[in-house]
Amino acid sequence: MAVMSTDAALKALAEPHRRAILRLVRDQPCSVTEIAEHFDITQQAVSLHLKVLREAGLVGVRRDGQRRLYLVDPEGMDSLHEFLAELWPAGLDRLKHAVESGRSTRQEPAREEPAHDQSTDQPTAAAEPGRPQPALQPSHRQYGPRPVHP
Repeated sequence: MAVMSTDAALKALAEPHRRAILRLVRDQPCSVTEIAEHFDITQQAVSLHLKVLREAGLVGVRRDGQRRLYLVDPEGMDSLHEFLAELWPAGLDRLKHAVESGRSTRQEPAREEPAHDQSTDQPTAAAEPGRPQPALQPSHRQYGPRPVHP
């Protein structure tokens, strides 16, 4: 199976039906008829999409009796993967190291400190667990919003 240019692969993948077709044949080979069953386009249109994917080196064909089965070409995918890895080498390296070490790559959100009454240095009513926070209603006074109690 021939490996084509990265440009051809990226152009082929620009079309949503082709990306969906590639996902279908990723895990198991499929015939044109089997692929066409998943779309609201003609079998002829599916064949044209497969031709573009094949010419881009992303999909290969193998014969199974009278049927032609389409499957992902690993060599074509490898060249595409190499191209994408060149774009984000540091990020991919960080991800690789995190996965290999069992760490998470997500940063934990900063935890908010409970609100305190500065005059008494005690938690305010809203900061106490299980106690509902009063709704605030705008006030025209200079002191800011005031609580509204139901």
